[in-house]
Amino acid sequence: MTQEADLTLRDQPQQAPPAGEFADGSVAIESVDLEGRGIARRDGKVVFVEGALPGERVKLKVIKRKPSYELAETQEVILASPQRVAPRCAHFGVCGGCAMQHVDPAAQVAIKQRVLEDTLWHIGKLVPQRVLPPIYGPSWGYRYRARLSVRVVVKKGGVLVGFRERKSSYVADMRECHVLHPHVAALLVPLREMVAAMPARDRIPQIEVAVGDDHVVLVLRHLIPLTEEDLSVLRQFAARHDIHWWLQPKGPDSVHPLEAVDADGLAYRLPEFGLRMPFKPTDFTQVNHAINRVLVSRAITLLDPRPGDRIADLFCGLGNFTLALATRCREVVGVEGSQALTDRALEAARRHGLAAHTAFSTLNLFEIDEGWLRSLGHFDRMLIDPPREGALAVAKALSAPGADRPKRIVYVSCNPSTLARDAAILVHEGGFVLRSAGVVNMFPHTAHVESIAVFEPGAPVPAKQGPGD
Repeated sequence: MTQEADLTLRDQPQQAPPAGEFADGSVAIESVDLEGRGIARRDGKVVFVEGALPGERVKLKVIKRKPSYELAETQEVILASPQRVAPRCAHFGVCGGCAMQHVDPAAQVAIKQRVLEDTLWHIGKLVPQRVLPPIYGPSWGYRYRARLSVRVVVKKGGVLVGFRERKSSYVADMRECHVLHPHVAALLVPLREMVAAMPARDRIPQIEVAVGDDHVVLVLRHLIPLTEEDLSVLRQFAARHDIHWWLQPKGPDSVHPLEAVDADGLAYRLPEFGLRMPFKPTDFTQVNHAINRVLVSRAITLLDPRPGDRIADLFCGLGNFTLALATRCREVVGVEGSQALTDRALEAARRHGLAAHTAFSTLNLFEIDEGWLRSLGHFDRMLIDPPREGALAVAKALSAPGADRPKRIVYVSCNPSTLARDAAILVHEGGFVLRSAGVVNMFPHTAHVESIAVFEPGAPVPAKQGPGD
């Protein structure tokens, strides 16, 4: 069951040894970085240590030396953190799909919360007035989207299907995966056998996974035309394992279902808003459907839309937030860089009877300015959900002198560094206040930090010290 919990790193028991290096060559781990690596200091350098946790004392092996920092791996844990657990997956440490299975799931959330707070301070010199309870949920079987590499490797027994090895282009020899949707995880070995039986096996580089509420879709990327024998193998596999094949002979636009009847089967639901959101298997959707449902609900609660409001949803994609907002206000204007996505969002709005409450436009939001923003008219509230690059142009437009500022902005981020950069512009140049911020654990067992932040116009109170000061 997906939960919202009030949990911070300070709630977790710590066994912090003194900082620096010990006589036996071990080091004390002070914190973690954005990639989930432990941070230590010795000889005037920062040392990033893979596999180490805050509060631990570890022996390490240096794998790269630079003038100001070193990269290292944990060789031996001398003093273990109470947050350390045994990884569930036999492939952990080799497979690049996970980075934090050695950390208790609740502690992972707490660590990410501290990463968010530290990043907001170090990049933006900002401390949120309130730390939101983090959103977290099932730790296993949550990945409804994935891209699996396929390689024929004779030395390893034939075909490999799985994630790449950590820091490598090689495909991990995976026979199990505990973060993939269970239906898909059970297919790792059968997929190897299926590809091996296809004449085109040497020209199949990847299989993309897209799981909806009612369909499991696998997208086969093939570099040569498939023969009738290839297609027969795919159809037999689909019937045996209750999946649906889509084919990708070229770029993403070439994706199409093997069977025409499967064209409209892939969708996810937002039950709180009475929505069914259809998507194509290569469209961007959130990896974790359970967390997405809570995220949409939380974002709309924080935005607090009123029936007469006009709201902007920037980087709207398929309308994940747009359509839910349209059930609560007068009008939502969704803006997105992909025409295909805005077309599908508009179609979904029509299907749900929300066309009168929505409008969509296609535009590169990395190139907009204050004049464009003003041309759209007044917005009472605004939701921003950018990719990892953030929303720099939007933040600058909102912060320009004389800009028409909404009463509230909810910013959903998948990169704390770009969130902190944009937040600094909104606060220090635009006169907004960072009311609250908190993490969303969309990717358990990885170092990926998603978050949500709330801004309002007002007179900011200068932060005199950061969370770790």
